[in-house]
Amino acid sequence: MILKFWTDDSGATAIEYGLIAAGIALAIITVVNGLGTTLNDKFTSISSSLK
Repeated sequence: MILKFWTDDSGATAIEYGLIAAGIALAIITVVNGLGTTLNDKFTSISSSLK
């Protein structure tokens, strides 16, 4: 039974897709976080100029 469990790789594809999705989500979060900081700085600059 242990040998059968050890050689069974039917769930490997789901795990691989999960890891790929997690990597893509991490990349998106990183980009959005950096973009948000840049936009915040830009709007702060514009706000200061208008005062």
